[in-house]
Order: sequence, then structure tokens, then C-alpha cells
Amino acid sequence: MLPNETPQAQTAGQALTRADALGPILARRFNAYRADAKRSIFQLVTTGAAFLALLVVMGAMSQSRFWLTLLLAVPAGGLLVRLFIIQHDCGHGSFFKTRAANDLLGRALSMLTLTPYGSWSQGHAAHHASTGNLDRRGRGDVETWTVDEYLSSRPLKRLFYRLYRNPFLMVGLGAPINFIVLQRLPLHANADSRRSILALDLALAVVFGVSCATFGVVRVLGIYLPVIVIAAWIGNWLFYVQHQFDRTEWARDGEWDFHVASLSGSSYFKLPPILRWFSGNIGLHHVHHLCSRVPNYHLQACVEAAPELDGVTQVVTLRESVACWRLALWDERRRVLLAFRDLQSGV
Repeated sequence: MLPNETPQAQTAGQALTRADALGPILARRFNAYRADAKRSIFQLVTTGAAFLALLVVMGAMSQSRFWLTLLLAVPAGGLLVRLFIIQHDCGHGSFFKTRAANDLLGRALSMLTLTPYGSWSQGHAAHHASTGNLDRRGRGDVETWTVDEYLSSRPLKRLFYRLYRNPFLMVGLGAPINFIVLQRLPLHANADSRRSILALDLALAVVFGVSCATFGVVRVLGIYLPVIVIAAWIGNWLFYVQHQFDRTEWARDGEWDFHVASLSGSSYFKLPPILRWFSGNIGLHHVHHLCSRVPNYHLQACVEAAPELDGVTQVVTLRESVACWRLALWDERRRVLLAFRDLQSGV
């Protein structure tokens, strides 16, 4: 142990060393778990059929029993998250064996998720290539400041950051606004992303325009808005916990390592089986970041095939995920995420 080094810091350092060594070995092992067309089609058909069936029932109940429509929006939102994970796998080229099949399905699902497939895939690829890199922040991640950046900022800028990191604002308002509004705007987008966004906007205008003209604006929005809002809440919560936990890993460009960022900077969000099903196993995020070509239905098998990961990746349970929301600042000296109150208490 180095002078002034805590046992926790020593343990974290050992985990990083193991992650650096294990990463290439496990990546080769996981590479064998590729798309299975039958499983992919079965997952798509069962999830899509259940989702559309729920929408039909919600539509039938919307005029006489709207409370039931709102109740059914919860499982429908969960199914939409599962469909989003399928779209996400298509963006990684992992759901089917061919790029054409992945792109075709990914664009079709964007009509349900309201997420422009091409634009989102570009941003998400950048996220995978730079997650945990302090010098390459700002693309497809949750904005995270270091302690020094926070302390050196003006009071008004600090206030805006604290508001941004507030879970009620980030999830409650921010997530639905992002999915419904911000994804419609081709801001700061390159030519390919702009085409992806505008093409989806046009398609959504046609589909929802025809639906509203046929069934009525109130009825259509009363059915789909609760579903997309709930799905946005769930999706934002999942994405946050996957990288925002106390012993995550961030590093400057010269020290950043892909395998360490994947295995130590991405959590193993251990969910109950039913939530793992709805979330398409995305909680096994350490495996996904290490080998993004593994489809969601093989991620659990990868975990079971890699007992060496014990002690390398941090497991976050459902109960523990609540505490993650207080974390907001990366301490470069102690290599931990801190809460705002930790600065005030001098921890």
C-alpha cells in the first residue's frame, strides 16, 4: 500500500489492473456469442405483438375507463423500453447478422421509440468509444463535472449544474422532453444525422397525423403520451445507473483504457428477473460495453461464462441504485463520485 493510500483505493487499483488484463481475454470469449436469427425474430415478434395488443386494449378503454388506460401504460412503457433495446442492438449491428437487416428494423422501430435511428446510433457509438474519458465528455453521456471544475465555476453556473443533476428534473422532466421534443431538432447535427432526424420527423408527422385524423387527437395522445413518458423515465434511470456509481472509473485521455472503462466504469445493474426481461438485460452493462456485438439475449450467458469478473465490476442492486442519484462530481484525486453535500462536509 502506498503512503496515505486507503484500503478502498488499493482495492480499486487492484480491480483496475485486473480489468486491464481481463478485458482482451473476455472480449475474445464473448465474441462467440453472436446473433441467432431465430431468437432475434422470436424476441421481436413476442415483444412487438404484446406492445401493439396493449395499445389496442388501451384504445378500447380510453373513452370509458381512462384510468385503466393509464394503468396499462406502465407495462406498455416497459415493453417500449424492451423494443428500444432491440433498436439499440440493431445500431450495434448485433441483433441480426447483416447490416441491412439491422438498419431496416432499427429504422422501423424508431417510429415507436421516437428515436432517430441513424443519428442516435452515431451518438451512441461515440459514447462507447469515449465513456469514462474526462477529455472526451459530452457525446451520448450524462454530463459530469469534476470537483475542481465545480469549485472553479461561477455561482450561477453551479446552480444550473445542480438543477441539471437533480433527479426530479433530469428524469421527471428532462427525459420525456428529450424523447418527445429535443430528438425532433437537428441541432449541432452533421449531414447524416440531420437527414435521419428530419426523415423520422416527417414519418412521425404522417403516421400520427393520420392516426389523429382517424381516431382523434385527444384519444391518440392520451394513449401514447403516457407510454412514451413512462418509457423515457425508465430508460433514463437505467442509463444513469449504468455509469453513475461511486466506484465508477473516469480518466484523462492519456490514461484512459477501453477495457477498464468497460469493466470498471460500467456497472452490473443486478435487477430482478422480470425487470431484467423488460430492460433487455441492459443492466449487464459491463459485458455490453466490453463486447457490443453481443445481442441482449446472450448477455446473461456471458456473465455466467466469466466468473473472473467477481470483484472487478461493481454490482449495483435495485435498492442501491437509489443512492446513485445523489452522486454528481468526480474527485480526480480519490477516484470516486461524490455528492454535493460531501464537499460541504469536507469528506
